[in-house]
Amino acid sequence: MIRNHFKIAIRYLFKNKLYSILNILGLASGIAAFIIITLYVGYERSYDKFDGSNQVYRIYMDYDEGGNFVPGDAQTYNLTGPTFKKEFPEITEQVRLYRLEKVTFVKGDKVIQQPNGSLADVSYFRIFDNPLVAGNLSDFEKPNTLILTQTLAKKIFGNKQAVGKSLSVFDESGTTMEVVGVINDIPENTHYKTNFLISYPTINTWERMGNNGKPNWSQNNFFTYVKVSPNTNIKDLRKKVMASDFEKDPDERHNIEAISDIHLHSDKPYEAEANGSISRVRFLSAIAFIILVLSWLNYVNLATAKSMERSKEVGIRKVAGAQRLQLIFQSLGESLLLNLFAMLLAIGLVYLLLPLFNRFVGKELVLGLSNLGIILPYLGFILLGTLLSGLYPAMVISGFSPIRALKGKVIASRGGVNIRKALIGVQFFATVVLIIGTLVVSQQIQFLREQPLGVDLGQIVALKGELLANESDSIMRRKSMVLQSELSQLPFVKGVTQAKTYPGDGYDNLSSSVGITYPDGTNNERQLFYLYGAQPNYFEVLDIKFLAGKTYLRKNPGVQNFDIVINETFAREIGFTDMSKIIGQNVKFWDETWTITGIFEDYHHFGLKNKIEPMFIGDISWAFGGDLDNILVKMDAKGLSLASMGKNIEQIQQKWEDIFPQSTLNYTFLDTKFEAQYLEDTKFGAAFQLFTGLAIFIAGLGLFGLTSYTILQRKKEIGIRKVSGASVLQILTLLNKDFLKLVGISFLLAVPLAWYVMDRWLREFAYQTTLGWWTFVLAGTAAFAVAIISVSFQAIKAAVANPVKSLRTE
Repeated sequence: MIRNHFKIAIRYLFKNKLYSILNILGLASGIAAFIIITLYVGYERSYDKFDGSNQVYRIYMDYDEGGNFVPGDAQTYNLTGPTFKKEFPEITEQVRLYRLEKVTFVKGDKVIQQPNGSLADVSYFRIFDNPLVAGNLSDFEKPNTLILTQTLAKKIFGNKQAVGKSLSVFDESGTTMEVVGVINDIPENTHYKTNFLISYPTINTWERMGNNGKPNWSQNNFFTYVKVSPNTNIKDLRKKVMASDFEKDPDERHNIEAISDIHLHSDKPYEAEANGSISRVRFLSAIAFIILVLSWLNYVNLATAKSMERSKEVGIRKVAGAQRLQLIFQSLGESLLLNLFAMLLAIGLVYLLLPLFNRFVGKELVLGLSNLGIILPYLGFILLGTLLSGLYPAMVISGFSPIRALKGKVIASRGGVNIRKALIGVQFFATVVLIIGTLVVSQQIQFLREQPLGVDLGQIVALKGELLANESDSIMRRKSMVLQSELSQLPFVKGVTQAKTYPGDGYDNLSSSVGITYPDGTNNERQLFYLYGAQPNYFEVLDIKFLAGKTYLRKNPGVQNFDIVINETFAREIGFTDMSKIIGQNVKFWDETWTITGIFEDYHHFGLKNKIEPMFIGDISWAFGGDLDNILVKMDAKGLSLASMGKNIEQIQQKWEDIFPQSTLNYTFLDTKFEAQYLEDTKFGAAFQLFTGLAIFIAGLGLFGLTSYTILQRKKEIGIRKVSGASVLQILTLLNKDFLKLVGISFLLAVPLAWYVMDRWLREFAYQTTLGWWTFVLAGTAAFAVAIISVSFQAIKAAVANPVKSLRTE
């Protein structure tokens, strides 16, 4: 019996090739999209999930803003971890990580510049699940020792044993450190990636650490993680942590968050790296389910429409003694077989498209046994949906009356027609929501790109290197000034300056502080502001305009400059509307008095996802200590081509090498780095567009199926109308009218939901586009266009068909 059903199903599918192709293509597309999105979502949700991760929390800082505490800093003090472990018995372990943006290792003639390292307590290995694969952990408690990942160890030492070897780790004195261990490479799905660990006791001997090595409650530059005992009441612990005030500052407090929540739920200043977004994950998850459900609804409509052609077959089977249950199993068998073909095709599409998707999103997703656990929870949903999508057509087919079926008088019940219309309505409801979402996301990304930044980042390249020669700060600074002078003389260079950071550099190299005394003597301990150092001509090179006053003057070498300029946001926050009145006045912070020489126009340092913060810039000595800062070179845009750009960079590199032969150099174009802030949003927008297009395609197929069914039912009516003199246009209008009404109702129901969802998404941006009426009109127009095209394809065939064939009776 099963073999017979299988043979009949195969014959039917091959006989009706267009029907089979449309169904298999629609289902395969939906399943493939669902699997790919599920892999991506599963990967995003897998961050920092390791053995014991449910007991690991990160401590961060809240700051008081207007009487309310808000998340303000992902980093804490070097005293935070040890103090909390001592004071709270629930905390069994703590680890402090000091982020090293980049370190240069020297081994003989080999110079390797490696990003993402950390100073770490030995307790790191009692919290994170990454034991040594070689070496002795007790040696890591000594100063000037380090642990490398396997990749870095091989990069430096090749296939030789790394443990026990020495490396010169560059700083002002060129410290020699011993490799005491090797660990596995840190997984990509962690919010804190590191390529090497330097023992925490090194902080007391390493010159580059400066005051950070001293225990204090004044510099919060450390990532702090704690491990709590099992069955700890986290709510109670969080209350105790927030109530503590070990640093004696009522305007800030400590807080904790689960390490597994950081990647998707945390977007604080000074994060270790740009995190993901829970809203993007939720959006894509919703799209995945919508596409899969639409593909099933599409199958139901097509199968139901096709069932009318099988009414005589069903009638003959019933007369021959077939029971309804047998017909149901026969129909379900065909459905399962078709879904099996679709599933196989979908898996093939996933393997084909996944490498492209990986390059698109910058991930390393794979479909295999290693991540089967991501798919398994959804497999039951796929199987249940497959069964239900096949069950309704099976019930319809098996319910035909044999006598009416053999006479060709099978007609759809009003209830059945309404169900199929409802399915189409659901498809277009979801489609309209997705179209509106796509338009809003695209509009917002375009809005971010087109907004004036308040600076000119075009044709500016930032040079930053690490000097390997053991020279004093004064010699290094003199050489950097020589380099600046040499670069200025290049014919294609319009200007050169030095700065600690620049727009688009995020929070890197940017200092923040709380507490300031205003010019009128008012003391505001809650005022948060950001500041960095730059040469006086920095504003000219970046074309930052002044509203009042002017930039500070350069002091003699070695003389501390207490002149600063402030942005208009800060000026307005302290009550100045006439900017000229603040020029020459003083503010006080860090126990120093600073003179304001100018007010510059607001510019977007952090991008448009964040509001403009109060900011100070000064030619202050601490900003130029240690490593060489960014040298910003502005090139003349006239006659600049890709070829000439390459030659210009070569000349800049040559100047660098002439003055700093023992060094490393990296360069970055400022406009490129600034736009990189929106890379994830751009990728999200493109993914949204892609999957929305797929949903529109599937919805169109569903409408195509219902149109086929309707025209089949109204064939004789169309013939009579044509014989009575109806034109092709009148028949097209007749057939389109009901479907367009259905799409119109779906549109009206979809608009409020789409507006609500996208309005909440836009709130993530400090600067956002508006939800204009034209967005909804355009989405509605697109939905109506899809409906008209889907219906008209079949309707035109029916309208121009010979009415004699439609009216002929057997």
